[in-house]
Amino acid sequence: MQRRDFIALLGVAASWPFAARAQQPTTKVPRIGWLVTGDPTSYRLSLAAFRDGLRALNYIEGQSIAIEYRWAEGVVDRLPELARDLVREKVDIILAGGTIGAQAAKDATQTIPIVAAGAGDLVEVGLIRSLAQPGGNLTGFVTTASEMAAKRGEVIKEILPQAKRATVLWNPTVSYTPLEMKALKESALALQLTLTSYEASTLKDLENALDAIRKTQPDIVLVLNDPFMFTQRKRIVDSHFQAHLPAIYGFREFVDDGGLVSYGPSISDIYRRAATYVDKILKGAKPGDLPVQLPIKFELVMNLKTAKALGLTVPLPLLDRADEVIE
Repeated sequence: MQRRDFIALLGVAASWPFAARAQQPTTKVPRIGWLVTGDPTSYRLSLAAFRDGLRALNYIEGQSIAIEYRWAEGVVDRLPELARDLVREKVDIILAGGTIGAQAAKDATQTIPIVAAGAGDLVEVGLIRSLAQPGGNLTGFVTTASEMAAKRGEVIKEILPQAKRATVLWNPTVSYTPLEMKALKESALALQLTLTSYEASTLKDLENALDAIRKTQPDIVLVLNDPFMFTQRKRIVDSHFQAHLPAIYGFREFVDDGGLVSYGPSISDIYRRAATYVDKILKGAKPGDLPVQLPIKFELVMNLKTAKALGLTVPLPLLDRADEVIE
């Protein structure tokens, strides 16, 4: 073999590893479609919990997994188009916030797996066959516990035993809020409360309702759970505080934003657990075979700074039962 032929052969051999690497397919990074009613501020804790759940399962955003964010920014009517956009993007899974988000995602696709987080009664709205065997392409984690609404009435009465007039702020367009309202009405007699209610499913409705509540000055206010109220919680909490109205909410995020007291399931825990179903589905599980999970962590959270500003003294037995007290 001549010298120049030998050198050429060495050059070809040296290039083999690079050529082989160039021909090998790159590992596909799974993509999650994030579909929620709110914005990055209102869902900051839920998103942080979901990311924590992913990290615990060795998924690192931007490296081993990607998230396509779609925020409705409080405008529920945007959810269907945002869901269709995620389908066009061909994401691997959709993480849908609340029953409204789950409905929008389900309407947009019958094939892409959907994990609902913080949803209501998915059976009642016809999105799944049963909790144990959802069927189809949707499963998830629900917050429905209508008896919690009655329990919140009991908690706020402990703080203000003299309260007689209660106002309920709620969104009737969500499937499970009528169940909460029914439970609350049934308990009102025992609590010696006269109930009035204001409905809100849009920003205009909410502003009108908050204005009416300020004018009527009830003894206490109860806010029922739903993604719209959750997204608008800072507006709601600020209105109640400025009107000097004691109010109780379903999620601790309201208290973190200045609300007086909350009692209900932990949304952060639900979003953290939702990551486990994302992992199972990416590893081959079918969403229709994964049972819908009920809430397992409930929280009583008090904000003593707000109580002091409202001139209220929280009973010690209630403080002792609280899972967290913000001072």
